[in-house]
Amino acid sequence: MTAASLELVPPPRKGFFAALAPGGVKVLFALLAVGIAFLFAFPVLWLVLTSLRPPSGVYFVHRGTEFTFHNYAEALAQPNMLRAFFNSFAISTLATVLSLGVTVTSGYMLSRFRGPVPNAWFSVIYVLRCVPYISWVLPLFFVTRQMGIFDTYWGLLLPHVAVHICFFSWIMKGFFDGIDPSMEYAALIDGCTRWGAFFRVALPSAVPGLTALAILCWLYTWNEFLFALMLTSHKTPILTVVMAQFVHELGMEWHLMSATALMALVPALIVTVFGQKYVIRGLRV
Repeated sequence: MTAASLELVPPPRKGFFAALAPGGVKVLFALLAVGIAFLFAFPVLWLVLTSLRPPSGVYFVHRGTEFTFHNYAEALAQPNMLRAFFNSFAISTLATVLSLGVTVTSGYMLSRFRGPVPNAWFSVIYVLRCVPYISWVLPLFFVTRQMGIFDTYWGLLLPHVAVHICFFSWIMKGFFDGIDPSMEYAALIDGCTRWGAFFRVALPSAVPGLTALAILCWLYTWNEFLFALMLTSHKTPILTVVMAQFVHELGMEWHLMSATALMALVPALIVTVFGQKYVIRGLRV
């Protein structure tokens, strides 16, 4: 036996997680999860705190625990605030319904059909999706004024529907791609028309994805600001634009903006909480 064969072999190095004590990995991931949760929850907590502070206490937090609900009453008393809430809710709901009416059939066509029409439609939404929608704002401003629908529901609904169709048709195509078409073929053999197979077989199978899409579409429209700023005025006030009016030449009214933002957060939070399981289930389709 040579001296080289007697050379001690160093033990294999352990990875970082393997070097931790038993249970250390769970503790590390728990701390990491708490840190991430705090990172996301802190802005909301600060928003709640600011909405409850008097104007003098927003910047001078050392004044103690002085809280008031007067900010909410004052924010709701602002001109057009209640109308803005109603308009935002109505436009979000209508945009969701109109968008899904086109997006579902668009995604089904892209998933199940081949030919010049689907290819041309795919090219159109692909090109429009590649264009940043901020570049649409100025042309849309002139178009809506020329058509006489500026500062109306239609003037704001149509751009939203156009953006949703270009983006969500891709997502809906993915949902239908994940559904086995054999059941539709069986329905066609049994005498169903293509529309009958779509409504009786394909559409019920895509309900989780459709629900997830509806929630995402509603939240997108509810939080949208740029179209609302450029395509509306005093006749059709929108919540995000009215909220931005708290920023003016004299400064920022943080207490009123925070109270309004927190009230605007409530409908979105309700939709998210009740639709969370549908969103997760739909994204797994």
